[in-house]
Amino acid sequence: MSQNSGKWLEQKWSEFEGFVEGVIYDRDLSVSARLFGLFLKPFSFLFSGIVRVRLFCYTHGFILKVKQVDCLVIVVGNLTVGGTGKTPVVERFTKELMARGRRVAILSRGYKSKEGKPARKWYQLFSKAVFQPPKIVSDGENVLLDSDEAGDEPYMLAKNLKGAVVLADKDRVKSGLFAIEKFKVNTLILDDGFQYLPIKGNLNLLLVDQTNPFGNRCLLPRGILREPVRHLSRASYVFLTKSEIEPDLELLQTIRKYNSNVEIIRCAHRVRYFQEVNTVQTKPLNFLYELYVGVFCGIASPRGFEDIIQRMSGEMRFKQRFLDHHRYTHEELDRLFLQAKNAGADVIVTTEKDAVRIPANYKPILPFYYVRMEIEIIEGFEDFEDAVADICFPERKRKGYQPLPIEHNA
Repeated sequence: MSQNSGKWLEQKWSEFEGFVEGVIYDRDLSVSARLFGLFLKPFSFLFSGIVRVRLFCYTHGFILKVKQVDCLVIVVGNLTVGGTGKTPVVERFTKELMARGRRVAILSRGYKSKEGKPARKWYQLFSKAVFQPPKIVSDGENVLLDSDEAGDEPYMLAKNLKGAVVLADKDRVKSGLFAIEKFKVNTLILDDGFQYLPIKGNLNLLLVDQTNPFGNRCLLPRGILREPVRHLSRASYVFLTKSEIEPDLELLQTIRKYNSNVEIIRCAHRVRYFQEVNTVQTKPLNFLYELYVGVFCGIASPRGFEDIIQRMSGEMRFKQRFLDHHRYTHEELDRLFLQAKNAGADVIVTTEKDAVRIPANYKPILPFYYVRMEIEIIEGFEDFEDAVADICFPERKRKGYQPLPIEHNA
């Protein structure tokens, strides 16, 4: 196959992925999208059945077994695919735990990272397996892998959380046992682990995007749900993310319907500063006030990011969206920056998640920054402190417990 043919196929596949994403998020309302949505509907019912059977097997120990490790296991995840803001919540929670003396390892799947050792050949299946350790993204002191090798989220967490071990592997039972043995951790955090059932969690933190909680309430592949809404019942705490305004009564009623006693914690993503891509230079919050801005991103829910930059800038002159986890090349960045410059943009802004996918040696023709976001607890801070206290001091009862004073960023 020629290079041009390969690029053509790659482009067509990317366009198809974008079309499918538009269908499952209900962003594309064209006739073709609606027809394709009808085609996908039966597969959602099939997927729902598989999810229910799998959960039943793990819950009752039928065929599929749950591993209980000698360590506290905290699960952070959601019911939907992408876009709930898990990474900042994991980061905030990890900082709180480490401030109270916990030794933390974050276990990630390493989604869309480079594969490690190639799969074994058929003729090797009957030979003795060689243990392949998980990828060590951070040993707690140094970041050892880049975003290409580790995946976007593990690399971001490793970069921002000095002191935390970060491992990437699809087998998180193996990762957890490895972290306990090699790094002597006493707390495991499963990043995006709500659907990972082979390891028993002590605490399930479920994130719900207030701006789009359950999509069209269809499971994959017709909607964005990974499992039915009623599985809210499995949550120990519900974090409502992107909760700048009061949540709708209907959303709260839905949560209470399936989990009447769960604590609900509202949080929002707050901009802390702007940092120049591939450097350490930072700018304050008023940096964009009188500038014409261009933005681009490859994340599951781009609208929230775009709205934030729109409010903070003089005027948005250019906007470009890519598929989630899109890895940028020099050529397309050159085209993008030229288009933004021709549109009158003074500066380009992207997300931190996108910034880790920019080639390290890229030289932009316009000032180029990413926005550094952190989680701020809007409502339910005491419940958040209780969750941390339950983990750090399980022998103490919550009632009357006064958490240790630590410095908060929020």
